[in-house]
Amino acid sequence: MQTATFGGGCFWCTEAVFQALSGVTKVTSGYMGGDLKHPTYMEICNSNTGHAEVVQLIFDETIISFNELLFIFFKTHNPTTLNRQGNDVGSQYRSVIFYENDDQKTQIEQMIAALTQQHIFDKPIITEVVAATEFYEAEDYHQNYFNDNQGKPYCSFVIQPKLNKFAIDFRNKIKPELLE
Repeated sequence: MQTATFGGGCFWCTEAVFQALSGVTKVTSGYMGGDLKHPTYMEICNSNTGHAEVVQLIFDETIISFNELLFIFFKTHNPTTLNRQGNDVGSQYRSVIFYENDDQKTQIEQMIAALTQQHIFDKPIITEVVAATEFYEAEDYHQNYFNDNQGKPYCSFVIQPKLNKFAIDFRNKIKPELLE
């Protein structure tokens, strides 16, 4: 089993995408990249702790590769906007990948170079590539958010449309039981 940590805006959206993937066995919403020990959601949102909202994945590389996860990460958020994803604004919503080792760092750099060369995005990719630091698990009410709150407006109007597009683009990577 391997670990990957991605920040692509609100962790509720990112969590929902990666929970649907075959080979991803655990997705935990949390915070990484800041100076404050054991930050809370309110501290992340109301002060400059330096943390990003992230999801930490545990995945089976024999089923889904880190490179495939990278591609999905880049295609399911906007890696060209600084400190913003849609209406979510602030440094906690920045696009960032925290790499676990030199191999992951190399794969990230190669993916960014390939996407740039292929002109996949209209603007330059500004995703931060940073060595992993201490991961702080978010409060319980942030875990499994979409699955537990599908009737809430943010889930209906922001997360569900993202998942619908994701299901079209990456149908062959979704857990079979979710396609039934």
